[in-house]
Amino acid sequence: MNKLLHRLAATMAALSLATAMHPASAEEAVKIGVILPMTGPYADYGEEIGNGLRLYMKQNGDMVAGRKIAVIIRDDTGIAPEVSKRLAQELLTQDKVDILAGFGLTPGALAVAPLATQARKLMVIMNAATSVITSKSPYIVRLSHTTPQIVMPLANYAARQGIKRVYTLVADYGPGIDSEMAFKKAFEASGNQLVGSVRVPVTNLDFASYIQRIKDASPEAVFVFLPPGSATIAFLKAYKERGLDKAGIALLATVAFADDNLMDALGSSVLGVVTTGNYSVAHDSPMNKAYVQAYADAYGTKMRPNYMSVIGYDGMAAIYAALRKTDGDASGDKLLAAMKGLQFESPRGTVMIDPETREVIQTVYFRRAEERNGKVYNIEFDQIRDVKASGM
Repeated sequence: MNKLLHRLAATMAALSLATAMHPASAEEAVKIGVILPMTGPYADYGEEIGNGLRLYMKQNGDMVAGRKIAVIIRDDTGIAPEVSKRLAQELLTQDKVDILAGFGLTPGALAVAPLATQARKLMVIMNAATSVITSKSPYIVRLSHTTPQIVMPLANYAARQGIKRVYTLVADYGPGIDSEMAFKKAFEASGNQLVGSVRVPVTNLDFASYIQRIKDASPEAVFVFLPPGSATIAFLKAYKERGLDKAGIALLATVAFADDNLMDALGSSVLGVVTTGNYSVAHDSPMNKAYVQAYADAYGTKMRPNYMSVIGYDGMAAIYAALRKTDGDASGDKLLAAMKGLQFESPRGTVMIDPETREVIQTVYFRRAEERNGKVYNIEFDQIRDVKASGM
């Protein structure tokens, strides 16, 4: 019995010595706490972003600069800022995460921003697009886009097409209001006119009365910003049923409206719709073709990779690149410095993190919904390179 106790004591002493000789930074995993809507009306957001980040890790392994990467995913259920905040607090205090990431929607990102500042932890935005988000914490880096970044080029496109009268319909929350203001600013700067605007509840699915209002105003086009999913499907159905297309009222929208993952559901009704965005599954580059194939191999062909999946993929690419630059140091200040000015190739093209704004600089693509081999895709027909978060 005494011999056993002596052996146990010797083993514990050896373990203590080994821990002292190998600092925690070399032994402990880099923990990334990812907050996403995995259930509820925005569950597709979480699934796509999660698929993208897991695919990057599958292709690149779970070791960077000698440190293991551990991802902890938590479900905030959608627009529930109090849940997002609670989950972030638990990840920081209980799970001791080094990095916060994810954030499918603006309210959750805004709720967590002060916690990132207080804890001095890097916070990587993988979707939420309201412009003000990065100003709420110096530790936030955004890999997705800002609303003006993709809306203002669309407003300028409309003006170039000779469209002079537009009606706007947006969801009444951060990104929707952002989009309304950005479109108005760019469109009216060209000497054109908004003949009406309306903000609808973010959960609204009945557009009949709004569509009639638009029709009565006789615009040449309607600009729409709605969360992708049920709302965009319902709006497009009402737009067709009320004959706005036959009345010659063009439909302009952003990447979310004609989400690649929705195209099979939208079908022929979306044909001809012009959108702007930072990615299309039909983007013609060797890297994107390889990405689309790898995504299908990993998750099947039922769900197309979309812009959110690419941001999940790119978010992990940026974190890995930053860790390589810091030689595995996961402190917030070191990672933040490594992120600023970071540039790399993505399935969407070349992206760079603006060292001043911590926003992504990227190509904005003009896409038209067209049929290819019996399926509808967003086909790119023009682009503007190196667009900053301001949209200029």
